[in-house]
Amino acid sequence: MLTIGDFSRLSRVTPRMLRHYDALGLLRPEAVGDNGYRYYRQEQLSDLLRIQWLKNYGFSLGEIGPLLELEDSQLLPRLRQRRLDLCRELSRQQGIIHQIEADILRMEGIAFMENQYHVVLIQDPEQKVFSIRETIGVNQYHDFFERLYREAGERGLTQAGPIQMLYHDKEFSYERSDVEAQMVVAQNGPGVKVNPACLCAAVQHRGAYENLHLAYDALCAWLAEHTDYRICGPAMDRYFGDPDNTPVDQLETGVLFPVEKV
Repeated sequence: MLTIGDFSRLSRVTPRMLRHYDALGLLRPEAVGDNGYRYYRQEQLSDLLRIQWLKNYGFSLGEIGPLLELEDSQLLPRLRQRRLDLCRELSRQQGIIHQIEADILRMEGIAFMENQYHVVLIQDPEQKVFSIRETIGVNQYHDFFERLYREAGERGLTQAGPIQMLYHDKEFSYERSDVEAQMVVAQNGPGVKVNPACLCAAVQHRGAYENLHLAYDALCAWLAEHTDYRICGPAMDRYFGDPDNTPVDQLETGVLFPVEKV
């Protein structure tokens, strides 16, 4: 048996943290003496290493408890999802760094050589789409698209182009947004309509969805410089590729602002 001091010295985890793990039920000592001293089996070092391992991957202590009960085959999907979350966060942070660097160079009077976004005017063609529209929060978007796919399948509709999201609110809100998910389809049927052709200012974004605001910034800057155009319809994100099977840094998204010349 190892005293809490020995257990702490070997694992390089403080006694205070070991007591905290005990209080949370993550790692109970094998025995507690009459004097209140905690004693651990040497084999429990592997349990502590697993806790530290999951903690270092960014799982909270509240999440770690249930994870300790899982076999490796059950834990694997959680690790894959955590890796995806970390890649998305890394991409978001890289986007922020990129923007900060551009602003620093601009403030120093140095031309920024790389223009990440090239705004173009395009004639977006007429589209036949199946759509659903609701007022939901940003954290519900993924499930919203899953419903779009499910309902299109139930109607026997065949996807014939990208999926896209239109934002109908006058103000942006993370908690409640009036959004419309659309799928380009080949057939007519309930819920199917035709989007007319329209002129759009558009950019192509590559990378995590969390950085789409940079594409919006580029379009807003373009509108500020081209006051002979004004936005005349809901902004739209057009998604290319499957986010569940495409590396985050390879995701392609078109951002389109319908515009008209004034």
